[in-house]
Amino acid sequence: MSSSLIQLKSLTRREILRYVRRPYNTFLPPIITNTLYFAVFGVILGSRIGEIAGVSYIQFVLPGLVVLGAISDAFENASFSIFHGRWNEYIDEVIVSPMSHRNIVASYVTASALRGIITAVMIVGVGLVFTDVPLTNPLYLISFILIITTLFGGLGVIGGLWATDFDYLTVLNQFILRPLVFFGAVFYSLDVLPPLWRTVSLFNPMVYMVNGVRYGMIGVTEIDPNTSLAVLSTATAGVLFIDYLLFKRGYGIAE
Repeated sequence: MSSSLIQLKSLTRREILRYVRRPYNTFLPPIITNTLYFAVFGVILGSRIGEIAGVSYIQFVLPGLVVLGAISDAFENASFSIFHGRWNEYIDEVIVSPMSHRNIVASYVTASALRGIITAVMIVGVGLVFTDVPLTNPLYLISFILIITTLFGGLGVIGGLWATDFDYLTVLNQFILRPLVFFGAVFYSLDVLPPLWRTVSLFNPMVYMVNGVRYGMIGVTEIDPNTSLAVLSTATAGVLFIDYLLFKRGYGIAE
């Protein structure tokens, strides 16, 4: 194994162990939160709403909850790990190591994307308690989950380098990402919106993520999945390139 791969494996392993060793902080909160979501929105409201696009309401909202949990944890993992490393100055050990900037970015993003994927699987598991979870287009589902967790792992890197205190991380996750998801057609169909607001919604990238995962799980979508994949893949490539440039320039670190 080359030294480059050893370096990549070592940092990725460290980042994965950081959250695996604290399961009560990492994995328990999304289980509890999504149990409440399913109980309130799926069971209580779902019994009154009935069906949307030919599926039960709880099945309709499940993909959106998967997206919400996956991207939140992917973003939070990268942003917190990098900011905490800056705050306590142990990220300097990574920066001065012989690792390339590309491998540094790959390690942080891979570990964060994996956490997002684990969260997505757990949410699906919680959903199975309340309803059947069909997998209509598994290849699309896998593709979308990999892309969106990688995208938000990359955005988390930017957030971790940009933040000047822990409040910045809370603002980014709670007051920007989550509202975008809730307005991203998680709990409603785009067809219920007036034409103007439906057009406005198409500028929200979360709409493409939610519809993509929804297509993969239950075969329902309001946006062509190939278009969604193209948009999200382009955005992911752009974000990862920005991550690379920020580390190369020492943004947020060499100050």
